[in-house]
Amino acid sequence: MNLLLDENLSPRLVPRLLSLFAGLKHVRDVGLRQAEDKAIWDWSRAHKYTVITTDFDFVTMSQRLGWPPKVIHIERCDFPFRVIEDLLRRSAVLITEFDKDESAAVLTLRVTAGNESR
Repeated sequence: MNLLLDENLSPRLVPRLLSLFAGLKHVRDVGLRQAEDKAIWDWSRAHKYTVITTDFDFVTMSQRLGWPPKVIHIERCDFPFRVIEDLLRRSAVLITEFDKDESAAVLTLRVTAGNESR
């Protein structure tokens, strides 16, 4: 499974989550630092990556342009690094199932109140 973290997520997540998501990269790893959303979209489509982002613009692009790429949108994301890491860890099975589902284009993840307090 190939996952690309958008600029709005910390590149420190890559080494911490690589054991769960072997194909995980950050936009900085592929030469897309500070790139426009459309450039990230096009790169992800060409290289068969799913974009993980907090930016709703990717959801809008998916609705307008269709997919691939798939989009994992972390909703209302104004949380510390450790909370995002925990959310992605706990969602690993869901993310894997989403990746395999050929009819799904967008997966929305939400941080719940219980996740914030850790």
